[in-house]
Amino acid sequence: MVPIGKSGKAANRSRHWSINWRRCTSKGQITVPHEIRRALGVRPGDKLPLERDGGRVRVRRVRPKSPFEKYRGIAGPAIRCGKKAVARWVHDLRGR
Repeated sequence: MVPIGKSGKAANRSRHWSINWRRCTSKGQITVPHEIRRALGVRPGDKLPLERDGGRVRVRRVRPKSPFEKYRGIAGPAIRCGKKAVARWVHDLRGR
């Protein structure tokens, strides 16, 4: 849960939690309010795992790693970071 202040905006964690009611659709879907998405930093495509904690449910944000993350640094110091550096390396590699 994210604490919501009197203004309807996300408050700091020292304030009381506010209940924000949502209706569950026939497909089991709920809409996460804008204030909560903003407070959690949730963007389209982010996964929100629901964790049971006794009689409560906790929501946290998880961003998937880039599918290319495992290749980072594979060429060692031969390729510098950045789009331009990679483009130059490919250009030099092809001999053009």
